[in-house]
Amino acid sequence: MLRIDGLSVAYGGLRALSGLDLEVNDGEFVAIVGPNGAGKTTLFKTISGTVTPVAGRIEFEGRDLLAIPAAERAHLGIAHVPEGRQVFKTLSVWDNLQLGAYPQADRGAFARNIGRIVELFPVLHERRDQLAGTLSGGEQQMLAIGRGLASSPRLLMLDEPSMGLAPTIADAIFERIEEVHRQDRVAVLLVEQRVAEALQSCDRGYVLDTGRVVLSGTHTQLMADPTVKRAYLGM
Repeated sequence: MLRIDGLSVAYGGLRALSGLDLEVNDGEFVAIVGPNGAGKTTLFKTISGTVTPVAGRIEFEGRDLLAIPAAERAHLGIAHVPEGRQVFKTLSVWDNLQLGAYPQADRGAFARNIGRIVELFPVLHERRDQLAGTLSGGEQQMLAIGRGLASSPRLLMLDEPSMGLAPTIADAIFERIEEVHRQDRVAVLLVEQRVAEALQSCDRGYVLDTGRVVLSGTHTQLMADPTVKRAYLGM
């Protein structure tokens, strides 16, 4: 589904990503972990088109993604839920969800998607007329994920969905992400600071450091790796 080869990104002469290779197969859950500054958010921005690489190739379902303008990439079935949620705070919950549905070719799917979204996050129905900026942090994260799901994505990219949330709320968010992957067979590409939860949930994972993939493998391989245990799992 998504294939990245030799991707390099530079800011002011400094490499944020360097020769990165990564892939996500259809319906797969892939986690990306690593320290702050490893290049995780830069990777997502490059896939979405808000950052331009200096080298490398990105393909999505066989198409050259770098040849497609950023504004058109969402129409291919890629939904990016950014770090910090970034909901439209002066718009209602309902309006945020409607904006999320904009990339759909089939607008009739919106009603079906809304049904699924409120099943996952009932509070969004309860707060449908409330301004998004007045929601709690957890509710805003639910809205950001719901807005991504409104577009009927084939690939859902989630950047630090647990950031700034209480542990119980973060746990609930993770459960819903796992449910979407498991029941709806949406491919998930997750960047997450809660490494244990990310690796427990994923099919495969990548460890990034200073813009490079330093380790990759299946869920089982990464959970058993001594370096991962020591650096990220406190074992």
